Amino acid sequence: MAGKKKEKPEPIPESFASPQEAGEFWDSHDLADYWDQTEPRDDLSFRIKRREYLVAVVASVARRLRIVARQRGLSSEALANLWLKERLQSLRKSP
Repeated sequence: MAGKKKEKPEPIPESFASPQEAGEFWDSHDLADYWDQTEPRDDLSFRIKRREYLVAVVASVARRLRIVARQRGLSSEALANLWLKERLQSLRKSP
């Protein structure tokens, strides 16, 4: 019984535009298919550019936020960040 011939995997891109793009590639590809193309590295460094925090929001507020964000062409996360930033800046100006 002849074995099924394994297809050659898609080439690894020379570079990725963002960590998210690299993550998307590796989420859909198996490193085992590329093991022969890897080599040890001692010169890697990583810098976290930002952190994300989760904040609990009651369901009614989250629904309204999604509606308003969609009307403004924004994600609910972007609108929430914008409004929180504006509110915190206004508090800083208050006596």
